[in-house]
Amino acid sequence: MIKQIVKKKRTINKNIEATSNRKLSIQFSLDGFSFCISNTQNEVFEFSSFNFSKTVNSPELVLDKLQEIFKTEKSLQEDFESVTVIHQNNLSTLVPNKYFKEDALKNYLKYSVKTIATDLIVYDELECIDTKNVYIPFVNINNFLFQNFGEFEYKHHSSILLEKLFLQSNASLHFYVNISHSIFDIVVIEDAKLLFYNIFEYQTKEDFIYYVLFTLEQLELNPEETIISLLGDIDKESSLFKVLYTYVRNICFLNSKNTIFNDQTEIAKHSNFILLG
Repeated sequence: MIKQIVKKKRTINKNIEATSNRKLSIQFSLDGFSFCISNTQNEVFEFSSFNFSKTVNSPELVLDKLQEIFKTEKSLQEDFESVTVIHQNNLSTLVPNKYFKEDALKNYLKYSVKTIATDLIVYDELECIDTKNVYIPFVNINNFLFQNFGEFEYKHHSSILLEKLFLQSNASLHFYVNISHSIFDIVVIEDAKLLFYNIFEYQTKEDFIYYVLFTLEQLELNPEETIISLLGDIDKESSLFKVLYTYVRNICFLNSKNTIFNDQTEIAKHSNFILLG
């Protein structure tokens, strides 16, 4: 089952329907699917998000869900000037440029990701940290999207997350936690340098708090003093927030200034940061 959790539209200007003014951004994972449509000034005028009833366990099942959504969402059947696709998964690793060799992509993943001979392994360039993000995209979904839109750009979700967080981080220490239904990212930045990044799988709140506290311990950060900024699928009523607040007192939400949030309460301003932040 697929549940549409939010659909938001707003009018930007009378020329917005022209293909030359429309850009589509898509984000998908094993848990759900989201998209937004913006104009050439990057003003978002349509956003929709869907949750799958449970986390699916293969790219083939994700594709089935996407095909179902594409059949019913008329906005996705239009033409666009450009399309950006975001693969959200835990099949990635960061490699500093000074150690990177393009013919060794599989070697970078073999200790943390189970790969097979037919996997396509690609990388994004992260100039903000002089690093490559090596990852496995879901090729079957790329093929489906190519059939619908023709050429498009695609990236790993962590590439966009890191780029956006670096744009707004100052010299102080920043401890970010970006939460999805079955995985979450921890990003720690200080003095424009990446101290830590990792993606964790979790099933329970105990899994979640274990990895957060373990990261704090490994970085020798005091949970009584460190400010943790939350983004993604979490609010003050969630079990994840409550267990985190048991151990960490300084918690805030990283709110977006995107104008799609104006005059509405359907979408939390810290949610969907990768698409809307």
